Amino acid sequence: MRMKTLPILLTFFVMGVADAMGPMSEAVKENYKLNNVVATLLSFFVFIAFAVFSVPGGLLAARIGKKNLLLLGLALNAVAMLIPCLIDPNFALLLACIFVLGIGTTFLQVAGNPIMRDVSAEGRYSRNLSFAQGFKGIGSTVSAYLVTAIAGFAMFQSMGWRGVFPIFFVLMLVTFVWVAALRVEETKAQVPPGIASSIGLLAKPVFALAVLGIFLYVGAEVCMGRFLLPMLEEMGIAKSTASKFGPAFFFLMLTVGRLVGGAVLHIMTPRTFFRISAAMGLLGVAILMTGAAPLAIVGVLLAGLGFANIWPMLFSITVEKDPQHSSELSGLMCMAIAGGAVVPLLMGKLVDMEWGTKAFLVPVICFVYLLVLSLQKDKTVEAVVVE
Repeated sequence: MRMKTLPILLTFFVMGVADAMGPMSEAVKENYKLNNVVATLLSFFVFIAFAVFSVPGGLLAARIGKKNLLLLGLALNAVAMLIPCLIDPNFALLLACIFVLGIGTTFLQVAGNPIMRDVSAEGRYSRNLSFAQGFKGIGSTVSAYLVTAIAGFAMFQSMGWRGVFPIFFVLMLVTFVWVAALRVEETKAQVPPGIASSIGLLAKPVFALAVLGIFLYVGAEVCMGRFLLPMLEEMGIAKSTASKFGPAFFFLMLTVGRLVGGAVLHIMTPRTFFRISAAMGLLGVAILMTGAAPLAIVGVLLAGLGFANIWPMLFSITVEKDPQHSSELSGLMCMAIAGGAVVPLLMGKLVDMEWGTKAFLVPVICFVYLLVLSLQKDKTVEAVVVE
């Protein structure tokens, strides 16, 4: 692996910090005395940024360059993490910081995937990008673990729930410096993706259904990160055990599943792997919905492995239907990450209505849709012409 890929891999790692906002919601809820719906706004403000800034981020990358967009995203993330380090913010200011984190992470997503091609050796792009997605999973796992374990670090105990922000800030700062020192010869897109060309693709039902699938998948994943810990405790599982086998274990299984996924695809088609992943994810959340404590860890395990490869499988299958519009489809897929803002609000409402573990009905419905979507046959799509 070339040295040039290392700062980009670290960039993928810090993308995982945004995933920590789900597990952090529980501590924020207790600190500010919030209900579940309002506490879930923490994830909402991260993921709504993807809906607003994904396509504009692509246009900005074409204008200022992918490396510069990475640096802008890292700078925004560093500022967002620094403010809670310096002061104990009120809830409105905290949400503003989290929204800035969402914007910065959107820019990292938009620029990170294509710039990996520019820093990879000939013929190594696909492998490096797969590894980078696994690295992002590691970042999600570590970030989620830090949120739940920070109380055990003596030097951060005085900061309480804010103790994790200095660590996140240092990570952003180190990554910014390393990327700034990177010399990269960027490839320039002949026709940069635009808003009109992206939205126009939704005229094809196959693309609209796929984008909805991404919307529901990301929403279901954020539901798991946000509500696994309190729901495991609701089952009667001790808080220490729930902390180990809740969001941190879920994101660990996501990472394992993504790293293993590359090997599995040597012997299995993407469509078949998509079907197996959707079925496994559905089974996992269905087990959790029953509220059976003895099976809870098995449910988290199956859910994590099942969730792991939904995004890359659905993304690659969709792009293969019309490779000429891969940039526009990528923009739409990133916009659909906004499902992480909307879907958890529905689950939060059910939790506030005291549905208990039956609130897992929300991610169950999401994965029923994904399983049905996976059962479709691959068909060639006629070119979409956008005026």
